[in-house]
Amino acid sequence: MFARSAGGLDAIAPTLPDVGPTPIPFFPRPTPTRPTTVRRAIPRAARAPARRLLPAHLPLFDWLEKRFAPGEATLWVGASSALEPMLEMLYAGSALAGGNLSLIEGANRFHPYRIAEAGRGVGTDPEAVLDRIRLARAFTAYQLVALVDGWAKELHRAPATLLVGHDLPTLFFNEDELPADERVPLLRHVAATLSEVVRTSRRPLLLTLPGGLAQFPGLPEYGPRLFDLVRIEATDRAVELSAYRDGSRLSLVARGPNQVGLEAFAPTEPKEVIAPWGAPRQRTAKRWKSG
Repeated sequence: MFARSAGGLDAIAPTLPDVGPTPIPFFPRPTPTRPTTVRRAIPRAARAPARRLLPAHLPLFDWLEKRFAPGEATLWVGASSALEPMLEMLYAGSALAGGNLSLIEGANRFHPYRIAEAGRGVGTDPEAVLDRIRLARAFTAYQLVALVDGWAKELHRAPATLLVGHDLPTLFFNEDELPADERVPLLRHVAATLSEVVRTSRRPLLLTLPGGLAQFPGLPEYGPRLFDLVRIEATDRAVELSAYRDGSRLSLVARGPNQVGLEAFAPTEPKEVIAPWGAPRQRTAKRWKSG
């Protein structure tokens, strides 16, 4: 379990006190009977590049790609009306890059038609987007705990390139189904289990929290290591994304009614030429003779 955040997220998660070094007993190693083979380390530049989660040719996906890291968690915070359209775009981008998603849906807000439309908007097959999402829904807090507990085994059966937990704490705030005194212990258990899932799978994890970190008690102390936090805010004119790790921002602005796009400057297609087929040949002024 990791309690200390990475990079600029130290202000988000509390740090552990420094308890000093732990003495380790030393035992002399026996003399090897066979010569030891020393393998030459492969330079970092010569290693195979890591597989991308999202396509690189679209600025939005290239910006989002930098917010994920293997074996660590990324948080998206903001209103659900701003988070969910961006989440649907993430699903489409992952499918366009050939990736597979493992999703635990905690708020029962999975819209296949909107996700398919997002896939069509980025130029991929809408059905392929849905086929690459492995969905698990929970309708009670106890069901969600069971799904998180079995997530590691599920990833062995169906490996994924990206893990997504959409609004997991929502079900724990239903006092009609879950006593208030059980909320914090269960959420701490979920946070600790998520840490183990991310550690063993070495996959990036995305958690969407419309209510921020206060909505998920125990996540900073018991959850996976935090790589970045992205705040998403939507207005009438634009969608603003702010990353806390490096302070970068991205604005998505809607095109105005009189604003032209790059497609307006594309070369015009050649005019269609209709040639007769199966008709008698036209006569020419000069008669042709053989010999």
